[in-house]
Amino acid sequence: MGIPAATIQRLIDENQDHDCGDMAGACVRIVAIADLPSRFGEFQVVAFQSPNDSKEHAALVHGDVTGKSNVPVRLHSECLTGDAFGSLRCDCRDQLELALKEIAEGENGLVLYLRQEGRGIGFSNKIKAYQLQEIGFDTIQANELLGFRGDERDYEVAAHMLHSLDVRSIRLMSNNPNKIADLQSHGIQVDGRIPLVIPPNPYNRRYLETKRLKAGHLLGEEPALEVPEQMDSARTTDSP
Repeated sequence: MGIPAATIQRLIDENQDHDCGDMAGACVRIVAIADLPSRFGEFQVVAFQSPNDSKEHAALVHGDVTGKSNVPVRLHSECLTGDAFGSLRCDCRDQLELALKEIAEGENGLVLYLRQEGRGIGFSNKIKAYQLQEIGFDTIQANELLGFRGDERDYEVAAHMLHSLDVRSIRLMSNNPNKIADLQSHGIQVDGRIPLVIPPNPYNRRYLETKRLKAGHLLGEEPALEVPEQMDSARTTDSP
């Protein structure tokens, strides 16, 4: 059972005229909730809109999360190249699919899909960063050369989404301790962390090592290399 129909209507009614004033892009409101059966299991999809900018965000909800505590939650920033195109340069799609599978097997949980492409720098700048990585810079260095911080994402909008869904506390599905600190700073109670560690492949090994060594992601020691079956066995050079 997902969010009951009466609760859905209440949430939509409560959000109809919601306005945060000067909160800019961090302000969102629920505009619609519908069933979304998927290859991973039964979900509902929640559409969020910001009254202050053009961005739309989504939540994929399994079970009833309203008024609940210890809810498994994945914050997933949009990655067109990984999520849609199956890029091997990152672990985004693998983490998203693993989170959906694990959530679908439990009582409840949700994925917040945030429109923060390229760690918040946008799609075009992300591809520019790829070009810089191809001549030797790591992910963080490439972003900095483009005039950005290593990670420009902000999770205030995610906190707002959780409050809007009346989620009392969460267990965060992440390897990134900065997400926990950011959510807590915005009033979210984080009761624990669920790791989502993906074995590297030859194309994302350096990317994952940069996450571990420079961004503080909790990935443990350097894991064994995984070579996808469809990959040409002759191409084993590390890629950023």
